[in-house]
Amino acid sequence: MSARMEVADVFRRHVEAYRRLHDGHLGRVERRVMSAIELCRTAELGGHIEGCRSCGTIRVAYNSCRNRHCPKCQGQACREWLAAREAELLPVAYFHVVFTLPAEIAAIAFQNKALVYAILFRTAAQTLRTIAADPKHLGAEIGLIAVLHSWGQNLHYHPHIHCIVAGGGISLDGKNWVACRPGFFLPVRVLSRLFRRLFLEELRTAFEAGKLSFFGDLTHLAKPEAFAVCSPKPAASNGSSTPSRPSAGRNRCWPISAATPIASPSPIRG
Repeated sequence: MSARMEVADVFRRHVEAYRRLHDGHLGRVERRVMSAIELCRTAELGGHIEGCRSCGTIRVAYNSCRNRHCPKCQGQACREWLAAREAELLPVAYFHVVFTLPAEIAAIAFQNKALVYAILFRTAAQTLRTIAADPKHLGAEIGLIAVLHSWGQNLHYHPHIHCIVAGGGISLDGKNWVACRPGFFLPVRVLSRLFRRLFLEELRTAFEAGKLSFFGDLTHLAKPEAFAVCSPKPAASNGSSTPSRPSAGRNRCWPISAATPIASPSPIRG
């Protein structure tokens, strides 16, 4: 039996206090995930008895929760996914690009996860492919892997997408490989401007079509005049983004090594 602390141990010790403290901010999905991890491989989920006919050893094995968020149940699936993605890597440089949402829009996303996440994935991919296809920048059709993270390192709700992008692509005529400049993929400010426009256009369209839900602390955003909080503002003179707009991540696209695990790429500042 391993003596190391696991996520399930933390949940069992502190989950009730956490639920009471954050009761108004926990949705049905979050509660189900927490409950699954808390009960994983305990008698609550049942189990079976294993016995050795040679030595007579008896062992009780409790069932796993099989929830996709459980680190214990999905460890092997994670390793298999990583191996499959590593097998797809090309012998070229790769870049790590992050698209994230400001707090105002994250609050809307929390109550409209499927809709806003779909918009986030779609507009992030469209942004990268559009700018990469522009002959002024790369002039190529690129490929990418996008992974959604719905919380940050402090475990607060913070939806953002990590994109792993090959440093080049197929020329628009489909005949040649077009490589990006060493250590540089695409200009992040150009990516930011297009991403903000595409994302906000789709979000506003969904709002005007009545597809967004607002309840609890967000009922004030159900009014058209209040929805202006999600509208883009003029860029600051230094080109930085304001908190009310989606961002395309940090101030550059980080190159990563082909040997870096793509589930948690580490920036290389070379």
